[in-house]
Formats: sequence, C-alpha cells, structure tokens
Amino acid sequence: MERRRPPQTDEGWYVLHDFRSIDWDAWRGAPERRRSRAIDEGIDYLTSCEAVADAEAGDSAVFSVLGHKADLLVLHLRPTLADIDTLERRFEHTALAEFTERSDSYLSVTEVSGYMSEEYFDEDSEVEDSGMERYIESRLKPEIPDSEFLSFYPMDKRRGPEDNWYDMPFDERAEHLSSHGEIGKGYAGRVTQIISGSIGLDDFEWGVTLFADDPTDVKELLYEMRFDPSSSRFAEFGRFLSARRFPSEQLGAFLAGEAVPREGGAHGEHGHPHGTDSEGHHGGSDGHHHGDDADSSDRGDDGADHGHGSDDEDLRSELEDIGVYAGQPHGEDVHAVVLYSAADPDELFEEVDGLRGNFDHYDTHVKTAVYEVRDGGDDAETAVVSLWDTERAASTAAGFLADLPEIVRQAGDDEDDSWGTMGMFYTVEPEHRTDFVDTFGDVAGVLADMDGHRKTDLLENREDENDMFIASRWDSREDAMAFFRSDAFSETVEFGRDVLADRPRHVFLA
Repeated sequence: MERRRPPQTDEGWYVLHDFRSIDWDAWRGAPERRRSRAIDEGIDYLTSCEAVADAEAGDSAVFSVLGHKADLLVLHLRPTLADIDTLERRFEHTALAEFTERSDSYLSVTEVSGYMSEEYFDEDSEVEDSGMERYIESRLKPEIPDSEFLSFYPMDKRRGPEDNWYDMPFDERAEHLSSHGEIGKGYAGRVTQIISGSIGLDDFEWGVTLFADDPTDVKELLYEMRFDPSSSRFAEFGRFLSARRFPSEQLGAFLAGEAVPREGGAHGEHGHPHGTDSEGHHGGSDGHHHGDDADSSDRGDDGADHGHGSDDEDLRSELEDIGVYAGQPHGEDVHAVVLYSAADPDELFEEVDGLRGNFDHYDTHVKTAVYEVRDGGDDAETAVVSLWDTERAASTAAGFLADLPEIVRQAGDDEDDSWGTMGMFYTVEPEHRTDFVDTFGDVAGVLADMDGHRKTDLLENREDENDMFIASRWDSREDAMAFFRSDAFSETVEFGRDVLADRPRHVFLA
C-alpha cells in the first residue's frame, strides 16, 4: 500500500479566537458602579493584552461580532500555549467576565510547510532569498492587521470516496495550491489573512482569518475561489463569523450601544495594504501572506542609510554634526521597500504594475515603481521601490513584492560583511538632468578611490527619467561615513539644491 508523503511543517505562535456573548439583561439591570468597574477592568485587561505585557512577543485585538453568534471577539497570538492559557484565566478574574459567556472559541497555531518552500526544510541547504526568509518569519509570527473588518471560519480538506485531498500525490496538491494562489494575487492590497493549523488542537484542520477594510472584498475573494478546484472539490468549511475591530479603550462605547470605532479611532481609519499571498488562500501551511515585522532603518535626504536598529540615534547625530540633514526620529515622511531582481525588466514591470493597481486602493500608498541601473554592466540589478506612509503598510507590501520574479535581495538585509546606503527622491529639473548625471559620474570617480567602497549605481525610474535614486555598498559603516564627511559629498549636497525639483525626502527602509 502506497502512503502519500506529507509536507513537513514548522510551527510558530499559537492563536486563540475567543468569542464572548454579553448577558444584556444582566448588564442593563446592574448598578452603575458594577458596570463602571466592569468597563475599567475590561479596558485594563484588553490594553494589557494589546501591549503584550504578559509575554515576550505576540499580538492581541478586540472586535465587535455581527449577528447572533457572539458579541465580542478577543483575538490572541502568543508564543506558547501557557501564554494563551494564562490570558484565558486572567479574563475570568475581571468584572467584565461576570457579564459574558463564551459562545465559541478556536485554538490553532501558525505554520509554514513544504508546499511553500521545500528548501526551508532541507537540512543541507539554506534559504538564501532574504525575501523568503522574511515571508516565512511573517507567517510564523504575524501581526494582526489594522483593517476594520474580520471574517473567521475553520476548514478541512475533503476526504471523500471520490475527492480525497490526502490521496493525491504531493506534486498535484502543490499545483492546485499554486493555481489557487493566483486568484489571491488579484486581491493584494485589499485582503490579508492569518492561516493557522489546528489538527489535534480543534475540530477542523485549519483556521482562516481574513482582514479587509471593505467587507465586499472578502466576499468577492471567497466567491471567486469557490470556483477553483482547491475549494470546489477539496474544501469543507465550518461556520463563518464576521466582526469589526475597535480600540479597546472604546469598550464603554461598545457596551453603551454607541458607534465603534469612533471617528478618528485608532483602528477606524483605512489605509494599510494587506493582501492574499501568491501560493494559496486555503489550507493553512499551503502558502499564505501577511506583513512581516521589519527592522526599520532611517534614510535621510542626503542619500545615506541612517542606521540600523539601536544605531539610529547615534548615526543621526553624527550626520547632523557634519551638517547633513538626518530627518526626524519618528518618521516624518515615508517608509520604503526596495528589492532587487535579476528578471527581465519588461516582465518585472508587468508584474509590478499589477500589484501597484491593488496598492493604489490605499491612501497610505505613495508610489511603487521599477528603477533600472543607468549604464549598468553585467552585474546590474533592476530595483523595485515601494513607498508608504506607515511602516506596517510598507512591511506588509514587502511580503507581496518578495514574490516578484527572481528577487535576489531586499535593501536593508545587509550582509554581515558590508553596509548599504541609499539616496531617494532625486527628482531632477529636466533642464538639469544632464548636469546631474555628469555630477554623479564625477562623484563615482571619487568613490572608486575611497577605501571600503564596493559599488555605486544610479538608477532611473522606467516611467520618469528625471526620478532617480543612488545605491552604494561599502565594507563598513565607517567607510561610508568617511565619504559623508568628505568635501566631495558636501559639494554634491550643495549642487543638488540647485538642480533638484524637490528636496529629497526622509525615508525609512521597512
């Protein structure tokens, strides 16, 4: 008897969907002091969960459930089951718990599988694609999106006498999921998801949680996927629960029957990109997408990489000491994702243009463009630059952009033995374009003779030859700083003020 090969899995954080119903008769009949205490203790509990004061990592959020199935959903992600267990029991000690009954719950764990990357599970190989590494990390340790609408449902893969998912060979299953994922690509920027495995943990095999700002985007996605064989032939679904996110500090308004989220509430505004992944929408470990926790690095209008992690403040101060604008410390401007691809630029542009159409649905999207190296040699790489108003939006977009063809690296994921710098938003006055390019050639000549300099490229926007950025690679931060202190760099900054249409903007790398 032939036994099918199961894909390997790797698990991350545990996920609890805790659905609560309010005893409205008891709430209305309770004295004001009891209700005030319940609200205060409920807010304290929820804000503590959202701040992850109870664990080393994780995320939590609260939602108002629509319909009769529940009133509240508290969604928790934590590294261990012990963390989840403690959160459950802590809630029962609040005064709010006296007015609630648990109407449902679902326990699961985030995962990645061999459907997504067999290389990841090969002990003799390493995942060299930094975009894939970040994607895997975001799958195992996701953030809860800021999107207002949530749809949750559990699901199984069918095991019937005619259609049995687990009787199919691995390659056929993987092909189904790849085809399924092509549908999801069309919803990038509109729908995102957290998929978690629950075999042995709960009644179904996976829990699916979809997030969007527009509920009809979720409806359209699920409707379209119903016609794909991965769903029509091989999927069984549990019941669906829909909810709207609101800030925990608005618990009193929720219990009072007032509108939540309120105008200007923390989670009541649109504008973050989320989307389904390139591999598939259903099946948990079969391949899904969510934004990753990127380390932000500050980029200043001088064109330098302004630090990594805890070095930000020191590097900003050092640049300011030598008269170089280093930006504000808390993101006065935009967050960027920059990836490099070895793919044919025309094919790459078509793929990027498709994603850009979805990104444009969100107010936080500044722009996404393809840049090619001017006069590039054999080692020239095409860059994809995506700019966003928030770090989370940029980080989420990075997950989708990492699926573009032949991505070789992501800016910010510097090798241990080198340091990268990047200057953006060089929008040149058309009449000064030749002057700018010639000046870059002069500076490149100076760079070639500097210790620790490896390479510097001038890249142009395919759609606007006057929009450029400069990327350099150095042996170390100290080598790059030596250039920023040089007369040649100071003269370049002064020259830029005369030929640029706009002041280069402060950019964080997400």
